Amino acid sequence: MERKFLGGLASSGKKEKMYYSTYAGGAWKITLASDGENLCGLWNGDHKHVYKNMEKRDDLPIFEKTKKWLDRYYAGEKPNLNELPLAPAGGEFRQTVWKILCEIPYGQVITYGDIAGIVAKKMNKTKMSAQAVGGAVGHNPISIIIPCHRVVGSNGSLTGYGGGIKTKIKLLEHEGVEMSRFFIPVKGTAL
Repeated sequence: MERKFLGGLASSGKKEKMYYSTYAGGAWKITLASDGENLCGLWNGDHKHVYKNMEKRDDLPIFEKTKKWLDRYYAGEKPNLNELPLAPAGGEFRQTVWKILCEIPYGQVITYGDIAGIVAKKMNKTKMSAQAVGGAVGHNPISIIIPCHRVVGSNGSLTGYGGGIKTKIKLLEHEGVEMSRFFIPVKGTAL
């Protein structure tokens, strides 16, 4: 089933009031961001992409719903991301990539190159840059729920996670991914 993101934040261009709450479950503290109705951001303390000037609001229903989703995820369940109203802000290309991320099954991985092939087909192009896809994956504002941690390099490299390689490994191990075929790169821009 194709994931339908809400388009308001992605396309309106107007500044929305943003709120945040924190979640202490799992292995690290997580910050949640919302426009008041939709989940717009989710990152751990080390994540690179953070909204500025947010107001703390722990009482929003979307935060309660997201925290329950995360509780279930960390308890080993496989909650459906369609249970949450998601509104990641980004242009058409990024939205396309994020929708593909949502189709990666729990406990499985896909390569940047594979995603590039899917995007090229959707856009009626002969090919697409895996690096461009990597940029879109790296700017996913709703990590874990939009599972960017499930994307790996074609050679088995675990590069490219905004929350850090250690976090990516913990999430993949939590989902039962066989890790013996993967490695941490010793150099690169996405470490």
